[in-house]
Amino acid sequence: MSIYTPMSAQRLAAMSEKDPALRPASMPIRLYGIIRESIVDGPGLRFVVFVQGCPHRCPGCHNPESHDPAGGFETTTERIWDNLIKNPTLRGVTFSGGEPFLWAGELAEVGRCAAERGLDVMTYSGWTLEQLRAKAEKEEGVRALLSVTRYLVDGRFEQDKRDLSLRFRGSRNQHIWDLSAGFGENEAVLLDEAWSGGR
Repeated sequence: MSIYTPMSAQRLAAMSEKDPALRPASMPIRLYGIIRESIVDGPGLRFVVFVQGCPHRCPGCHNPESHDPAGGFETTTERIWDNLIKNPTLRGVTFSGGEPFLWAGELAEVGRCAAERGLDVMTYSGWTLEQLRAKAEKEEGVRALLSVTRYLVDGRFEQDKRDLSLRFRGSRNQHIWDLSAGFGENEAVLLDEAWSGGR
């Protein structure tokens, strides 16, 4: 089992200033919102980025205001990163929405920097892992985001399968995958049962 040791915000900032490669490329991105500290959007204390725009528009969605691609507000990946590294107690960053894979290339940049600093990346998607694998064959951004994602929660929210007892997901059709070994068919590990208990 790996032991997470947070790096100080001052050290992160200093590293980023000395080496531009340790910062994400500055890319415009449209967001629905940000939560700076959350314990309900993945394991441990997390910085949560909610992107704007979603093609799934699931009935009963927790964030229906995030569906309109023209809604929300525009910022940059660099600004997201600058806010993220201010907190030295974070275990990871979570990408939610909205549909994160609409902004796959942009989020992959933030995720790459987070992973390089020992933070784990959790990504939600209305597409299934199988569908994302197919998209990754044609879309480099999707491949890049899957590659930096440690935990993936996949599948649309289905209101008739809603289950409040589930950990980090809303309906029983959704699954949690560990992609630390890769996102291929023989690499992804299903975590539904392992993460069925308390936080």
